[in-house]
Amino acid sequence: MKFNLKKDKLKPQSAGEGLNANVKSLYSSSLNGMKNVKMTNPIKSVGLMLFLIIFCAILVCVLVVGLFSYSTSKSIIKTKVADSSAVAIGQSKGKLDLMFKNYEALSMQVLLDKNVQDNLLQYSQAKDDYDKFDIMKKLSDTIQSYVLGNSTIVGAAIIPIAGDSTAITVGSTSMSSEDAQKSDWMKSIKDASGRLVWLPSKVKGYGGSSSDPTIAMGRVMKNTVTNEGNFVLLVEIHLSEIGKQLSDLQLGNGSDITIVDNANKIMFSKDEKLLTQNSPITLPTEGKAAKSGSLTTQSNGVEVLAMYKQFDTTGWKLVGAVPVAELVKDAKQIRNATYIIAAIAALLAIGIGLLVIRMVAIPLVNLRNLMNEGERGNLTVRSTINKKDEIGQLAQSFNQMMTQITVLVQQSNQSAQDVLGTAGELSDASKKTAISAKEIAVATEEIANGATSLAVEAEKGSDLTSEISQQMLQVMNANQEMGSAAAEVEKASRQGTTYMNSLIEKTGMTEEMTRSMVEKVDRLKESTRSIRKILDVLNNMTKQTNILSLNATIEAARAGAAGKGFMVVADEIRKLADQSRQSIDVVGQITETIQKEIDETVNVLSNAYPIFQEQIQSVKEANQIFLTVQGQMGDFVGRLNTVTESISVLERSQVVLSEAMGNVSAVAQESSATSEEVASLSNEQTNISEGLVRLSDKLEMVSSGLKETLSRFRT
Repeated sequence: MKFNLKKDKLKPQSAGEGLNANVKSLYSSSLNGMKNVKMTNPIKSVGLMLFLIIFCAILVCVLVVGLFSYSTSKSIIKTKVADSSAVAIGQSKGKLDLMFKNYEALSMQVLLDKNVQDNLLQYSQAKDDYDKFDIMKKLSDTIQSYVLGNSTIVGAAIIPIAGDSTAITVGSTSMSSEDAQKSDWMKSIKDASGRLVWLPSKVKGYGGSSSDPTIAMGRVMKNTVTNEGNFVLLVEIHLSEIGKQLSDLQLGNGSDITIVDNANKIMFSKDEKLLTQNSPITLPTEGKAAKSGSLTTQSNGVEVLAMYKQFDTTGWKLVGAVPVAELVKDAKQIRNATYIIAAIAALLAIGIGLLVIRMVAIPLVNLRNLMNEGERGNLTVRSTINKKDEIGQLAQSFNQMMTQITVLVQQSNQSAQDVLGTAGELSDASKKTAISAKEIAVATEEIANGATSLAVEAEKGSDLTSEISQQMLQVMNANQEMGSAAAEVEKASRQGTTYMNSLIEKTGMTEEMTRSMVEKVDRLKESTRSIRKILDVLNNMTKQTNILSLNATIEAARAGAAGKGFMVVADEIRKLADQSRQSIDVVGQITETIQKEIDETVNVLSNAYPIFQEQIQSVKEANQIFLTVQGQMGDFVGRLNTVTESISVLERSQVVLSEAMGNVSAVAQESSATSEEVASLSNEQTNISEGLVRLSDKLEMVSSGLKETLSRFRT
């Protein structure tokens, strides 16, 4: 059964064909459908996304350009200021280095003064305290001539390295030997072994009583002759003198000039409160950058640009720090202008975004709402957008699409009804086919079982035929033995006259041979009886084969056209059975003849045996009896020849029977294989029929689902 679905029912109509009266009414009714359109979440709107993209793009571009300009100008200003400040700091550093070198030269002059050296030598040779005091007074007078002439020097002190001698001070410097010997700066001077040591600043001076901060330099006073040092020369210098040297160093508003030592302690600052404290600016201590350079860092929470250079004499560093905000305050105008332009650009972006929303987003939202209505099954909605741009073209395409979908839904609904009806008919036909296939399968299985039984019986017949063949071979062997014995008897009869003297001795042998012949004839008789039984079995098999052939013919007739092939096989089986029956009848007749001949042979031997008995009793009658035996043996040889011919005929019949049984077995096996193949095909047909039923049910379900789906649309 075939079902053809006409595809031309589903072909979409063109736009011109669709604008009929029905479509026009649908188009007019779409205006009522648009009244129910509602707006959704505006955050997910394309218009808002376009607005944000335009707004962010314009604003980001303006800010990036402005801030990049601000950053670039800021970097350039910092570089230029750092270069110019480095030059100014280098000049101030040179002046301070010169000042420090002058102080070092002054200390060297004091140390190398002839009076000082003489007094140092005399002090080392003095034996009483008075001489030492006098020498100390002379040293004080000599140093005073150097110190008091320089207004930048606060004063000086000659401090004994060891002992309890009183320190000699010059100028405003005052201190005790005991306090000085315990101080750290005293230890650092002694460790220098005669080299000049610059000491950090002190807010109250090294004596602790100065009103102004001071710095100091000191060295061990050694005699050039003995290289023995017993005193330390300490010279205090006004810290304000450094401030005077740096007074003309201006790096900008808010700048700060400091001097720090190697431990990053502040040695000089305009703010005296910062003296001896850690500098907020951390400078490099290793490498090339440790001597000079510039860096941007934080100082008390303020970003500063720091330039520094190391003194050649003291090892201290002159540091100039300028707040970055003061440097780039003019560049802030670029940043402010950037913010203003960014605000203007933001307003412009808002205007452009609103225009885009009005021209693009709102029509798209309307189309989106109409499509949502169409998704819910309302095919009557139509767009009223009348524009010439792409959105207007999209609206027109939407209207045409909804028109085509409406027509398609109507046609699909009708097709679904047709498919549903066809599916029902197909389901009924498939069920009937499945029932017929099941019945055919059952009948085929019965035929296959019969063919299998026939094959088994044929195999049994073949086995029996083989057994008959073996029995026939035994009969032929016995017949040959009988022929040989008869020939010997005949030869003995001819030579009876010659061997009459030895007849008595050979008569016993003849008796034994006769007895053996009787036994063999008896066994031959039993073999013929077995052949009769086998023939009876074969006859029964032939009858059963005829019955099976008749049953197969009946079942083939019931199967109709499908059983014609099997009916031919059944006819062939029946013919083979008839041939087997005829062959069995012939064999039976031959067997009966053999039975008769054997019975006659038994009777002859039975008659011959008393004669042999009488021959023993009467030798005189031996010649006549022997002649009688010779005549009878001639008859016996003739009869044996007859038996031999009958056995040959029986052997040929047995060969024919064996071939017939082989053919029966082959036909039975072929019939069984054919029946099994037919049964397999029947089962396959049954499975196909069941699958066809399932497909019919599935088609019916799909048709019902399609009908329910199409029922959602309103046309």
